[in-house]
Amino acid sequence: MKLGLHIAMTDWEGGAARLGATLTEVVEAAEAAGFDAISMADHVWLHPIVGGPEKSHVESYTTLGFIAAHTRRVRLLALATAASYRHAGLLAKIVTTLDVLSGGRAMLGIGAGDYPEEAHGLGLPFPSLGERFDLLEETVQACLRMWEGEQGDERPFRGRYIRLERPLNVPQSLSRPHPPILIAGSGRRRTLPLVARYADACNLPPSPEIPRQLELLRRLCEQEGREYDAIEKTAPFGFDVGPDGSKVGELVHQLRWLASLGIETVLGWVVGVDSITPLEIMGREVIPAVAELVPGRRGS
Repeated sequence: MKLGLHIAMTDWEGGAARLGATLTEVVEAAEAAGFDAISMADHVWLHPIVGGPEKSHVESYTTLGFIAAHTRRVRLLALATAASYRHAGLLAKIVTTLDVLSGGRAMLGIGAGDYPEEAHGLGLPFPSLGERFDLLEETVQACLRMWEGEQGDERPFRGRYIRLERPLNVPQSLSRPHPPILIAGSGRRRTLPLVARYADACNLPPSPEIPRQLELLRRLCEQEGREYDAIEKTAPFGFDVGPDGSKVGELVHQLRWLASLGIETVLGWVVGVDSITPLEIMGREVIPAVAELVPGRRGS
C-alpha cells in the first residue's frame, strides 16, 4: 500500500504571512517521510466538513506549482478538480504545465464538484448534477485530445458543452501517453462507468461498500475492453498518529482494513500536519508498516 498526503486545508498557525514557509516545511517533510503523492483539495473556500469558508484555503493548481518547486519525487494532483470550474482547454494546459515543470509528476484528478456555495459565492459555473457529469466526461475527452501525439490532435472538438477549434498543446506533457487521470467518486450510474472508460485511477470513499463497488468496476472494465488491474484503487482518509505517536497502531489497523477491501493507495490528511512531527512519525512507523500490504487480502 502507498500513502499520499492530502492537503485539505491551510488554516495553520502563523496565518497567511507564514503560509508559504509552513507549506514548504510540510511538503519537504512529506517527501522525506516517503509519501508517494501530494494532493490538494480543489476548493476556493474551505469546505464546511473541515471548518467552513471563513477559514484559510488556497487555490489548488497555483499551490501544486509551488509544491512542485519544493519536491522532486512525489506525484502531484488536485483531489479532485471540479470539472465546471475551468474550461477543458485551459485545464489541459494547466495540468500539462504542471507535468512539464515537475518533470512528469502531474496527475489529473477530477470529479463533478460538490460545493455549490463556493461556486455561487465567487461566480463560478455550477450547473445541475446531470449537466456536471456530462461536462466531466467531455472535459476528460477534450483533455485526452490535447494530449494526443506530439502536440495534440488538432482537429476541432465539438461537444455539447465544450468546443475546441484547434486542440493544440505545446509543449506536450512529459507523462506519456498522457498524465494519469483519476476520477473521484463511487456512483454506480455515472462515476464508475466513467472510471472504466477513461481513468487510470479511482477514488472511493472509505466504507464496507468498496468490494461491491470494485466488483462493479471490474465488470464495467470488461465491457469497455480495459484492464481492471491497470486502474489504481485509491481512497481518501484521515491519518491521526497522535502528537506523540500513540495512535500509530490504530491507524495501521485502519489501513490494513482498507487494504483488505482492495485499496492500493490512500490519500489522507494528517492531523497536526503543520507541526511536522506527525509526518516524521508517519515516515518512521506507518509508511514502512503498510508498504507490504496486499490489496484484497484479509488479515494482511
